[in-house]
Amino acid sequence: MTDLTQLYQQDYSEWARRNRDLLRAGRFAELDIEYLLEELSDMGKSERDELESRLLILLAHLLKWQYQDRSLTDRWREFDGRSWRATIVEQRKRLAMRLRKSPGLKSVLNDAIATAYPDACDLASKETGLPMDTFPPACPYRKEQMIDDDYYPD
Repeated sequence: MTDLTQLYQQDYSEWARRNRDLLRAGRFAELDIEYLLEELSDMGKSERDELESRLLILLAHLLKWQYQDRSLTDRWREFDGRSWRATIVEQRKRLAMRLRKSPGLKSVLNDAIATAYPDACDLASKETGLPMDTFPPACPYRKEQMIDDDYYPD
């Protein structure tokens, strides 16, 4: 076990700092390649997980906006519309921030939407009591609509 490998298990911050310094100095042979690769892989997974999580919430609220709103009384429609709008606005803002900070995620956005959509339908169904077959089998929203601050489904 190398010193860096041992350090990884004891003090992650110091391990990261030393690997950074080795990279800057061009001392590539001394890097802890195994754990660096693991960390880079985990970072990509973590960012994609966050993207899918934001999409799940956004999609569920867009679905509720579009499908449950029809069955609500005027008083409930007014209350829930404000609440749903606030969540939609927040998730759009957080998605935009994530995509700005990690522009590489744009290349997996369509896949992330496809992955999140079934869970969003399940969440919307459980929260509204509407049957799953109320919702389309494939995501009815284009990615441009999903991130458009002015878009709300009819």
